Amino acid sequence: MFERFREDIHSIYRRDPAARNWWEVLTCYPGMHAIWWHRYVANPLWRIGLKWLGRLASHSGRFFTGVEIHPGATLGRRFFIDHGMGIVIGETAVIGDDCTLYHGVTLGGVSWNQGKRHPTLGNNVTVGAGAKILGPFTVGEGARVGSNSVVVKEVPPGATVVGIPARVVEGIDGGVASQAFSAYAVTTADNDPLNAILKTLATRSDHNEETVAKLLARIEQLEAGRDMPRKRASNE
Repeated sequence: MFERFREDIHSIYRRDPAARNWWEVLTCYPGMHAIWWHRYVANPLWRIGLKWLGRLASHSGRFFTGVEIHPGATLGRRFFIDHGMGIVIGETAVIGDDCTLYHGVTLGGVSWNQGKRHPTLGNNVTVGAGAKILGPFTVGEGARVGSNSVVVKEVPPGATVVGIPARVVEGIDGGVASQAFSAYAVTTADNDPLNAILKTLATRSDHNEETVAKLLARIEQLEAGRDMPRKRASNE
């Protein structure tokens, strides 16, 4: 158990530049407190059949940390919750090793049926702030989910997804790290396919407006040219 404690603390050092010393990490990181409370209190109670006590322990952990982890969820090693407030992890969710979740993330379900209802995150998955991953599918190993995205279908390993609904923008199967991913804000990268389409439409719209303006000006010139002989004839 103490080895796992050390693992978790060192994983925070590697992923959070704000972590200054082990005492600060031990006392001031509610995400880590929520993981430990789940791992060593709520989940063991759930697994031995004390369901109500497991739920009560989970509820108390939510009260103190702002992180709601169902006692039935499965968490991997070196899992890091940054900031933590507002995170919801459902009962059948599975999180692999070395994953990172930012605040406001939901690993939720879209069905009221029993059985697998929540997502599975592979190893080394990063989910940005406010993202929602909804459904019993897999987010592949090494994938990145941009902030405020809504993911409703499987994500390939190594891919980066952004948007509502989330779309793959770059980086499948070990490709170059995507610049579209952002942990906190909506991406400003130009490689979002929806952004590319909107920019194309805007460019075409500007071109069409310019063409119409030129045609109208030419029509006015032609009409003015026709009016000149009529005016001369009437004057004569």
